[in-house]
Amino acid sequence: MGRVDTVYLVRHAKAGERRLWNGDDIDRPLSKKGWKQSRAVAERLARKGATTLYSSRYVRCVQTLEPLAELIGQPVRVEPRLLEHEPFEPVLDLLAEVPDGSVLCTHGDIVPAVVQALHRRGMTVDTPADWGKSSTWVLRRKRGRITRGKVWPPPL
Repeated sequence: MGRVDTVYLVRHAKAGERRLWNGDDIDRPLSKKGWKQSRAVAERLARKGATTLYSSRYVRCVQTLEPLAELIGQPVRVEPRLLEHEPFEPVLDLLAEVPDGSVLCTHGDIVPAVVQALHRRGMTVDTPADWGKSSTWVLRRKRGRITRGKVWPPPL
């Protein structure tokens, strides 16, 4: 039958409002609620056997994975293909390359584009879509191809 892997695609947790942030948007951190979301996501993913962590270099994405990094004793690797306002197609390649149990954290423009592209390519979607901050897509992969997906809605 062949082995089925699982890869997780996470939209970053809630950050402070973009319009109220004075600095470079790359540096905008998680809000208090965002930290709570990131801890809840971390606990769930640690229980599911998360192995390797990849993130956009934006602070809010890295911070979303920091509690998980602490729980599983792994670093958060910055991955340029996960940046906001970049093409989504390289993320499709990344999903095929990463090890089983990998967690990828990215932005609200990338997650829907990736999931919709996977659906067009034949992925079965088992739940209604949810693009909320800190939502997690659970993607089943067989021989490098994503075959099924479902979403865990944002915690809290």
